[in-house]
Amino acid sequence: MKFDLPDKIYYSIGEVAKAFDVNTSLIRFWEKEFDEIKPKKNNKGNRLFTQKDIEVFKTIYYLVKIKGHTLEGAKQSLSKNPSKKEEIDIITRLENIKVELQKLKMSFEEMEELKNEDEQ
Repeated sequence: MKFDLPDKIYYSIGEVAKAFDVNTSLIRFWEKEFDEIKPKKNNKGNRLFTQKDIEVFKTIYYLVKIKGHTLEGAKQSLSKNPSKKEEIDIITRLENIKVELQKLKMSFEEMEELKNEDEQ
């Protein structure tokens, strides 16, 4: 669950959809289904999502797309267990660590191959 979003105050619906690799229609649908998501709207009516909204999207994404919950199950989980966000934050951090460790492993393997080539 790696979401690449720049650190800023507001995100457009396109940025959110791209970060979660979903269609903008799904973002609008989740917005309607989950009361926790409350985007601001500019004069044109464009949705502007805050960091708090992004955190809710992360939780919904995790529950629905990763864990396979129904929307109703995700709603119940959010209302009963608001600390689910902490669990998702930990999972996200661990996944980031895993990626970094895999990069290090590849670097070490490349160095080992170069060393073996030099010895021959």
